[in-house]
Amino acid sequence: MSNIEQTLSIIKPDAVERNLDNEIKEMFKNKGFKIIKEKKIQMAKSDAEQFYKVHETKPFYNDLCTYLSSGPIVAMILEKKNSVLGNREFMGATNPKDAGEGTIRKKYGISIDKNSVHGSDSIENAKIEIDFFFKD
Repeated sequence: MSNIEQTLSIIKPDAVERNLDNEIKEMFKNKGFKIIKEKKIQMAKSDAEQFYKVHETKPFYNDLCTYLSSGPIVAMILEKKNSVLGNREFMGATNPKDAGEGTIRKKYGISIDKNSVHGSDSIENAKIEIDFFFKD
C-alpha cells in the first residue's frame, strides 16, 4: 500500500451553484480516486480566513475568503496512489484558460477566481486541510 495518499478537494461555490458537484465527483471516481468522506457545508468568512491563512499576505486573500464563504461547498477526502499530485494535475491550472484539455477547471472553471475546485498542494498541507474539515 505504498504511496496511497489522501488529499483534500473542495468543490467551490461556483460549481455547487451550477449543480456540478455530482458530475465532478464522478470525474474523480473515473480517474481512480476514492471519496473517503465528504460533506456539503456553508463556511463562515472567518473559517475561510482561517483555511486560507497561508495566503493572508497576498493581494487576493480577502476576495478568496469572501468567495469561498459565498455559498455552499463540498469538502472531500480523496484517496489513491500519489493523490496530491494526481489531483493537482486533474484539476488543471488555476486559470481555466491555461488548464489542459480533460481537466476539471478547463471543463467547468469560469475564471481564475471561480475555478470550481481546490486541492491540497502538498502532503503536509493535505493533512492540515483534511483536519480542518474532518477533525473528528
